[in-house]
Amino acid sequence: MKIKFLKSGNGDAIVISVTDENGQPKNILVDGGREATYFDRIRRKGILKKEIDAIKLKNEVIDLLILSHIDNDHIEGLLKWFELDKNAPKFINEVWFNSGELIASSLNKSKNQDLNIFLADGSNVFTGVDEGIEFQEFLKKHGLSQDSLIKKGYRWEGHGLSFDILTPTQKQLEDLLELYHEDTGDIKYTAAKNDWSTNLSDIISAENKPSFRFRQDRSEKNGSSITSLVTYKNKRFLLLADSHPKAVCNALKDLGYTEENPVRVEFMQVSHHGSKANNNKELFDLIDTENYIISTDSTGHGHPHKITIARIAAKNPNATIYSNYEVVVDNLLTEQDKAEFPDLEVKLISEFNIK
Repeated sequence: MKIKFLKSGNGDAIVISVTDENGQPKNILVDGGREATYFDRIRRKGILKKEIDAIKLKNEVIDLLILSHIDNDHIEGLLKWFELDKNAPKFINEVWFNSGELIASSLNKSKNQDLNIFLADGSNVFTGVDEGIEFQEFLKKHGLSQDSLIKKGYRWEGHGLSFDILTPTQKQLEDLLELYHEDTGDIKYTAAKNDWSTNLSDIISAENKPSFRFRQDRSEKNGSSITSLVTYKNKRFLLLADSHPKAVCNALKDLGYTEENPVRVEFMQVSHHGSKANNNKELFDLIDTENYIISTDSTGHGHPHKITIARIAAKNPNATIYSNYEVVVDNLLTEQDKAEFPDLEVKLISEFNIK
């Protein structure tokens, strides 16, 4: 099995290619990254379009498309694909997407109009605007929308894989439906510098003080992320999108994992591109791995935050942190970090192979 972490700006786009029990090739696409991941504004093909075209050339399809949640850095590439490729629906077998409409109907509650997702008519793609075609209507039109919510406790088996869904919980979906309001505080409109010049040992010392308090991400959109513990031939890996750590921790505990008996995985996709508010000590204590994957070019909020790297290093000083962008690999660690944590590595990754 190959898992590709596409260069998608400060977003996520993951292509999983696997051979099922019958020897048939299967493809799973998780999120679509920024608009340029598919096609940029000066008409250059993005890596997502190249991957999709390559799959088509092999007479294969996207057997499962998972949209983890509705943030721009996860959805824009998909919307651009749908906008430009009118044959896209014929190329997709199944879609997982907890749309606002599906949440409302499943919970028997009123719709939240701010959760509408649209396809732009022109060259630009937006979410949460009052024009164009609703994404969920597009899926329904082509018979691609699912009948039930994808949420904690759901287990899916197919294509030689099993997915144990960790989040969202029903409460997180209710919060998205009832509390979310579109605003311009999105990563698309704000930017922050990274904090990579801070030394890991200084961060670890500060976090060990009794006065330190972890502050969890409060975004309803991020909290609604579809996250999975995926199993392939008795090997596991974690796809955590932009999830909230406390909900993921609770789900892992409900599956029987503890700090003394952590879940063994080949790798974990670090939540929210390494944000300090989406990765706490408890989460890393519940996971046994040497490999931590962070997808971002560090634009936007300056991810990954150095405190997340410090939490990984404190837990596992022999860890390997993978990024799909050279800027992160080349600049994440200070010279002092390298001296104090000589076995901590930061490497470039494009794909991860699981045999």
